[in-house]
Order: sequence, then C-alpha cells, then structure tokens
Amino acid sequence: MAVEIDDGIDVDEVARRMLSAPLAQAVGFELIAIEAGRVGLRVPWREDLVGDLGREIIAGGVVTALIDQACAMSNISVKKNGGPTLDLRVDYMRGAAPRAGVSCEAHCYHVTRSIAFVRAIAWDADRSDPMATALATFALREPSAA
Repeated sequence: MAVEIDDGIDVDEVARRMLSAPLAQAVGFELIAIEAGRVGLRVPWREDLVGDLGREIIAGGVVTALIDQACAMSNISVKKNGGPTLDLRVDYMRGAAPRAGVSCEAHCYHVTRSIAFVRAIAWDADRSDPMATALATFALREPSAA
C-alpha cells in the first residue's frame, strides 16, 4: 500500500532545511538521494567521528544519528505535519569497516492519522551487507488551522 503524500511538499527544501541543522552540519551528513517517502544519506569517515581509535571505526552514536536523521527526513518528505521521533529501534549487526563512511536509506512505509512508520538500513561498503537496520515511529502534529 502506498503512503499518501501531502500536496505541496518540496523534497529539495526538506533536504536543505534538515541538512542545515547544527548536528547535520557538525557531523557532515551528505544527501545521496531524496524523493517523497525515501531518503538516502551518508556520513563520510572522519577521524573526529571515530568511536574506537584502535579499530578506526565510526562511533555507534554517529550511525544512530545518521539513521534518525534519514528516518525523520523520509517522514517529513511525505507529511507536512511530520513531528518528533517517538521511538527508534536500531539493531546493530556489526561495526563499520575501519576508515569507512556509512550510508543509510530510510523509507516511510505507512502513515496513520497521528503516527508515521519508517524502516531504515545502514551499510558501509555494500548495501547487501548491512551493518544495522532500524524501525522508527514519528508523531504527526495536528494540522494548523488556516
């Protein structure tokens, strides 16, 4: 079943606004692709993002932030009244490869009157070998009266 998309959503504006946020700027999130309901983001490897200096892998918190950002963007790309994260479950299967960036794709697959549901996958070198998967839910704000 396809998600009903609100009229007038400019996905390029969603990307510009979300990627100009302080956390996105500080971490260096890069847009891979965006369309209504689907978002791809990437964070390149940087030494200051490393969580395990001995193994030189990106910190799990950075990966979680990337997943949350991609999920939020996929939600807002279909519903103008997209709101805050209610729940984010990330299942880590492995760490990133040493000195590797991480990519994430999120898909808003179902929307009710008050909740948006999103799935995501994160990988380093090969999308078919994910390092993490995620499920997220987002509150939808009450539409403002015009």
